[in-house]
Amino acid sequence: MRNDLLLLSNSVVHGRDYLEHALPEIEAFLAGRRTVLFVPYALADRDGYTAKVATALAPLGVTVRGAHASPDPARAAAEAEVLFVGGGNTFRLLQGVQRAGLLEPVRRRVAAGELAYLGSSAGTNLACPTIRTTNDMPIVQPASLEAFGLLPFQVNPHYLDPDPSSTHMGETREERITQFLEENDVPVLGIREGSWLRRTEGTLLLGGSTGAVLFRRGVSMERLTPGTDLSFLLAITGRFDDRH
Repeated sequence: MRNDLLLLSNSVVHGRDYLEHALPEIEAFLAGRRTVLFVPYALADRDGYTAKVATALAPLGVTVRGAHASPDPARAAAEAEVLFVGGGNTFRLLQGVQRAGLLEPVRRRVAAGELAYLGSSAGTNLACPTIRTTNDMPIVQPASLEAFGLLPFQVNPHYLDPDPSSTHMGETREERITQFLEENDVPVLGIREGSWLRRTEGTLLLGGSTGAVLFRRGVSMERLTPGTDLSFLLAITGRFDDRH
């Protein structure tokens, strides 16, 4: 697969504007491409969301179109150079992608090297085989949890390390991912805010400034620093529990 992917943990870093922290990386990822098809289904205000992205990418000389504004979103995705799938509620995003008929054409074109995929937060979740490691509440019910499958492993964006001083009694992110691994033998990469993944053909690198945490069944949790080569994860074959 010649996947060209840039997967951000988050769109906003505290104290900075929308996408500002990642603009240099996005510019390098675009590599001169100047038209972006934006998938805004994760938020209810799709026009406003698309306008926000257009404003953020304007300094790069990029023209942004919203997939929702096309009479045929699947055809628009079949003709796009770059697809940007934005963050918000992952369940609503997946439902919108399913209803627009985007899953198969996007999966096929990214694998063929015909479409570059930029994802942020929920959009990064959709690059995984499923959305089972999202942080979000299921405010809608998609037809299935199957996503684009552009990576063979799962990602948990906005990963938060346990706070030993917290009095909160709910599960930590680490505990929730451990529970996922009890049911599914698939690695999970928790990427902290301010970090991203960059895939080019057979190479996968951890970018940004904050690092990540890798969880695998039967293996001690690994803390990863920025710049770590994660290409070995591309050869992973996992097993999901799909019993009904």
